Amino acid sequence: MSTSKPPRSLSPSRANDFMQCPLLYRFRVIDKLPEKPSEAATRGTLVHAVLERLFDAPAVERTAPRAKALVPGQWDRLLSARPELAELFAEDAGGERLAAWLGQAETLVERWFSLEDPTRLEPAERELLVETELASGLRLRGVIDRVDVAPTGEVRIVDYKTGKAPRPEYAEGARFQMIFYALVVRRLKGVLPRRLQLVYLGSGEVVTYDPVEADLERVERKLLALWQAIELATETGDWRPRPTKLCGWCDHQARCPEFGGTPPVYPLAVRTAEGAVAAPAEATVDAGVPG
Repeated sequence: MSTSKPPRSLSPSRANDFMQCPLLYRFRVIDKLPEKPSEAATRGTLVHAVLERLFDAPAVERTAPRAKALVPGQWDRLLSARPELAELFAEDAGGERLAAWLGQAETLVERWFSLEDPTRLEPAERELLVETELASGLRLRGVIDRVDVAPTGEVRIVDYKTGKAPRPEYAEGARFQMIFYALVVRRLKGVLPRRLQLVYLGSGEVVTYDPVEADLERVERKLLALWQAIELATETGDWRPRPTKLCGWCDHQARCPEFGGTPPVYPLAVRTAEGAVAAPAEATVDAGVPG
């Protein structure tokens, strides 16, 4: 018997999955298909861990050399927690690729010091898991990299990105994520964050946005429409792929109809147009996405 359950909450990453491709959302959330670890994503996790741990030290000791020195140890901790990451360098007998990869992580960490001064920061929260429920019953959850609170009570939400800053026409996804966090913080703390800050370590840029209540209202409406589409797709098993240039990076091409594949048997019961509940079955058709 399948252990899959309908989704109960929404995070920024899963919301973006559904907007990018409903079938990708299904593969990750409903089917829970495994994905191979990538060097880029794992490097991002490593850099985040280093920047989080650096604030354990007294302000005067938060230097670039100390931060870079944390990289090997944090990699060992990450590898211990997720042994499957070892396959990234399984064929690197001499260790040259691993050394170069760790060096890239050190470069990103060092670049951060040209963008922010950690000796002048005392984060209120680091890697903060947040969760709240909207009046509609939709549960929102996510992890915020850093929350700064000024003496005046003003809140700044900070997110580290290890890639390059996107061109303006592609920046909406990152802004959506940050306003999502602002909405959750507003619900939990009763405070509208003063600033949303994206720190792009790949290109050495800081992008800021000062939200207003209308931004939060807009994103909440979008999330509710998105969730309605997800619920409909969950009930009907109606998930169709949405091909884009990003398909080349997808781990699930072998199961995708766009590439001649067949999705696994749908693990949830589906509701027919007549309202009857049918046994789990394969499904590959579309679910609409709000704009």
